[in-house]
Amino acid sequence: MIYKVALHRSEEGYSVSLPGLPGCCSQGETEAEALENIAEAIREYLEVAPELAAKAEVREVEVSV
Repeated sequence: MIYKVALHRSEEGYSVSLPGLPGCCSQGETEAEALENIAEAIREYLEVAPELAAKAEVREVEVSV
């Protein structure tokens, strides 16, 4: 699966987050390292997401544009 990530350069290297998965973020000294790290963070996030969702009360909301 392909995810769009937000990559930001900083004095320490790169930070990267995934707007579609709140709280899923990582970093690396290089862009390549940051992208490798966020891929691992996404895998770990997706492993626990069903467990976290099971503990929440889920509702649906309709939005008209």
